[in-house]
Amino acid sequence: MASVASLSSLLLLQYLIFICAATATSALTPEKFIECVSTNSELSVPVTTTLFTPNNCSFTSILGSSATNLRFLEPSVPKPEFIFTPLHDSHVQAAIICLKEQGLDLRVRSGGHDFEGVSYASEIHSPFVVIDLINLRRIDVDIEDKSAWVQAGATNGELYYRISQKSKVHTFPAGICTSLGIGGHITGGGYGSLLRKYGLAADNVVDALIVDVNGKILDREAMGEELFWAIRGGGGGSFGIILWWKLKLVSVPATVTVFRVTKTLEQGAAKILYRWQQIVDKLDEDLFIKVTMTVVNGTKIGQGTIATTYEALFLGNTDRLLRLMEKSFPELGLTQKDCVEMSWIESAGFLEGKPNGTPVEYLLQSKSIFKTFFKAKSDFVKVPIPEMALEGLWERMTEKDIASAIIWTPYGGMMSMIPESESPFPHRKGIIFMSQYFNSWNIGEKHPEKHINWNRKLYEYMAPYVSKFPREAYVNYRDLDIGRNKKISNTTSFKQSSLWGEKYFKANFGRLVSVFKSDKKYTIYKVK
Repeated sequence: MASVASLSSLLLLQYLIFICAATATSALTPEKFIECVSTNSELSVPVTTTLFTPNNCSFTSILGSSATNLRFLEPSVPKPEFIFTPLHDSHVQAAIICLKEQGLDLRVRSGGHDFEGVSYASEIHSPFVVIDLINLRRIDVDIEDKSAWVQAGATNGELYYRISQKSKVHTFPAGICTSLGIGGHITGGGYGSLLRKYGLAADNVVDALIVDVNGKILDREAMGEELFWAIRGGGGGSFGIILWWKLKLVSVPATVTVFRVTKTLEQGAAKILYRWQQIVDKLDEDLFIKVTMTVVNGTKIGQGTIATTYEALFLGNTDRLLRLMEKSFPELGLTQKDCVEMSWIESAGFLEGKPNGTPVEYLLQSKSIFKTFFKAKSDFVKVPIPEMALEGLWERMTEKDIASAIIWTPYGGMMSMIPESESPFPHRKGIIFMSQYFNSWNIGEKHPEKHINWNRKLYEYMAPYVSKFPREAYVNYRDLDIGRNKKISNTTSFKQSSLWGEKYFKANFGRLVSVFKSDKKYTIYKVK
């Protein structure tokens, strides 16, 4: 499944990559595949609406439909033999059986928000197939039970909208990006604006249905508690294909408050940001304030100043928010005119950058409108970064021809209360915020490697100021530089580490490996 880091079967290079165990016996043509799936599934398979080959005029559009990083749609990147878009759970079961018989590698995606494209591309040269769960997007909300069953292909936005149709005071704590496929989003943990109040999406899963290597559907009872633990944050594509999640809904007030305040360097951004680092994880758990740093006010990139934009969600009214801010973060200078009261479902659009008053029906738009060439990395910060180090950060952001953004997401609250071992996602107590480094470039760029190397050098610069032993990273923001040799420049390089799994999962990595080894019948893939 896919997310801002999609579920994929390609985890060999950096985390739990497993490749189909069966030995190939003969070429599996699309025709033979559909015949096999039809034979092994409950419902017939309409070929014209479920199977797309490179010879099909729709192949390119289907392949790129949910992909956000255009780097991995380039002609030089290997393409799948075909894309299968199942219409029913039994189609997924049958596809696993048929692909296993022929020994074909597979990639699985549900949303395509995939930093390294591994849910729809392959670094190996053997044939592979993409199973795209885009058609499996049913959502059944039970307000009385405070739960919802959600198919893996549904997006965060669709889930939020369907819940809001039943209740204005319930939702689910998932991502700010609403076009994320819910399937892979949760497999990596899944965070959003409610993480300080309710934790991660994975912390609020009560059951699931997955397809195992034999094409069997397993629920929580059938898979066992160890496997159920592993799929809630252990990385996509490792232990089976998620079909459904059963989610626990959470309560929100009928009215919430949001604000967006920007401070430039000339307005004292450095001191304000340093203060934010000191207090943001200690704020009332009802208050979420993230910061995005960008370059502004220049005639062209590299000639502007730094803007720090504070975007917030507060689970309460403006008066209470202003009292809290005056007590804890007066440096920002928040005023009543900065604040807007609205429903939680409306705040989803605000935090995604939509203009106030945007109809909430936009949440039903299943495809991301954000598509570009980019490189991204992540870090976790435990000690405030000094102002002098921030200056070095901004110097790098304002380099000529670099289009970048750095996003800091606050922790604390519930994230500090849930034990690291509760789920595979270990980045909990002691984390002040998560840092994401992002830069993009335009189509036709003659030297894209300079942009990728810029990000790598920035990451290297930040090493003294972030978590250590291990230097932690968010698995949904997968970074294939981690765990393999990668030349950065003539003088520096990343060293290959045998402990890459600990960067994503810390001490939980050993348990994940044990789950995989304990009963291979559950796994779709295994190491060659």
